[in-house]
Amino acid sequence: QVQLVESGGGLVQAGGSLRLSCGASGRTFSNSAMGWFRQAPGKEREFVAAISRNGGNTQYEDSVKGRFAIFRDNGKNTVYLRMDSLKPEDTAVYYCAARVVGSGYSTSAYRSGYGYWGQGTQVTVSS
Repeated sequence: QVQLVESGGGLVQAGGSLRLSCGASGRTFSNSAMGWFRQAPGKEREFVAAISRNGGNTQYEDSVKGRFAIFRDNGKNTVYLRMDSLKPEDTAVYYCAARVVGSGYSTSAYRSGYGYWGQGTQVTVSS
């Protein structure tokens, strides 16, 4: 069982930066690949970034490549999403998700692969 709690969201001007954190409780964090998803009003929840269990592989949605970075600290049971050069279209509720995996290098962009979700944190980017 993994419980996830996101933090770090807020209001920022376009071009600014935020760092989201997702703290995990439970014994399976180190066995879990992690992902960040987001959902804007009236839209489907979409993939943003993923990181493998060992941190060695990362995956990004095309629109955030070069602006966002996902990383994890297994010692602190925390995964982060650093977001730079933010745009108004990045406005959404951001969700952290976990999937228990056997492979240390696996990542996934598919929501259905993730069995655990946080409650979300709001990110609003003003123009």
